[in-house]
Amino acid sequence: MSYIRGYHPDTLREIVDERECRERLAEIGPQRSLPALLERVWLLKVTGDFDEALQISDQSVRTARMAGTRKDLLRARILHATIQQERGQLAAAEQELTACAAEAEGHGWAGIAAFASHHRGMVRLDDDDLDGARADFKRELFFRQQAGAPEDQLESTLLAIDAVDRRRVAASVAS
Repeated sequence: MSYIRGYHPDTLREIVDERECRERLAEIGPQRSLPALLERVWLLKVTGDFDEALQISDQSVRTARMAGTRKDLLRARILHATIQQERGQLAAAEQELTACAAEAEGHGWAGIAAFASHHRGMVRLDDDDLDGARADFKRELFFRQQAGAPEDQLESTLLAIDAVDRRRVAASVAS
């Protein structure tokens, strides 16, 4: 999304222009299409409105189940898991992302498998499971390559692996 200005070097969270995000939320308003719901969830998440993001995320999963494709449902479930992560529900988020990654991989949907692997890596990073996070980011890289992702996506995945490696080094020095 064009609202992303960068990524925090340690947490890997998006750095956004909050004013632009809030303006976009106002533009979307109460639209109920699945793309609008998913965009609202993401915008609410990156602006820190986790309670409202969870409500809209639940609605997006229901909408995807009723009117979307299987891929739409996976995307909605992955985004829902990222809200659980932000709310500190790491075990639930990891479980959901594991299921989504397995389903996407089973269908050969490399892009969605990469998306799920990335977010599971983020959950594991939050949980200080550095080995698990690194393995997920490596899987993400594999899936992105398989999907023919552009260079900037491959580079951001390599930066995530590097961030985990830096944390591992810092942890070993500290102990």
